[in-house]
Amino acid sequence: MKKFAIAAATATALTLTMANAAFAAQATNQAPMVVAAGEVTKAKEATSDTWITTKVKADLVTEKGIPGTDIKVETNKGVVSLSSMVPVTEAQKTTAVAIAKKIKGVKAVSADGLKAE
Repeated sequence: MKKFAIAAATATALTLTMANAAFAAQATNQAPMVVAAGEVTKAKEATSDTWITTKVKADLVTEKGIPGTDIKVETNKGVVSLSSMVPVTEAQKTTAVAIAKKIKGVKAVSADGLKAE
């Protein structure tokens, strides 16, 4: 039993020493909390962009007179881009942009990818 306790203590000491060395090797110039805060911000942006894309797409699909299933919606940092392979009228394009702009979190809307008839 005594040998096991000594072996366990030695293994623990070696593990802690190796972990400390590994942590020191991975150290960055930034404080760990700053790095973590940056990653949280990126995750929030990605979640927000995903939510905006989903909401815009849902609103386009449910709008009468808009080919919502044919309009592709992409969001990057709050900027929504609308595009389609199917031509849309100028009125449909204007309506699609208005729908996207009313969604909370949308900073700008680009409809350059919507093909006009």
